[in-house]
Amino acid sequence: MSDIAKTHTLPTELDKAIKYAVTLAWEDLMKPTEPRSVRLEYLSEAGAELDHLSVWAVRAGGYQDLVCDCWTWASAAHPSGASFGDGHHSGTLAQTLDFVLKHQGEFARPADAGRHGLVQIYPPDAKDRAEAASWWGEVRAMQSDAGAGQPARASNVHARAQVAPN
Repeated sequence: MSDIAKTHTLPTELDKAIKYAVTLAWEDLMKPTEPRSVRLEYLSEAGAELDHLSVWAVRAGGYQDLVCDCWTWASAAHPSGASFGDGHHSGTLAQTLDFVLKHQGEFARPADAGRHGLVQIYPPDAKDRAEAASWWGEVRAMQSDAGAGQPARASNVHARAQVAPN
């Protein structure tokens, strides 16, 4: 277990952490007059960390808008971090997904999980929002503790510097 997780706990499942990230950014992504769901997709090879995930807004009739792609590493084809599609932007989503991807080694996936990950997120209610806000408060406390003398580990196999979310 990493030093930053010794006194605090994260949700045990990667998909739950991703759901919290989207829930925290819901107001940035969705108009109240257009209730939608969000679909997040990723590929995960056994024993390997995620390199990429995509977030889609799904409207009635199955029409989908790309909200963002998030990469853990940069290439000539894409930058690292979140790249938002037309009409979408959320600093909150970029920060929280960045945290999840940097710490993904601390989250579990079910033993029977397939290669393709899919998280379907419906409009959150007050309980969902409170749970996500509590999780983010815990994350921020972990980051503060790590900055107070405890080394924080960067779990990404691409060995990049760790930046604490604001």
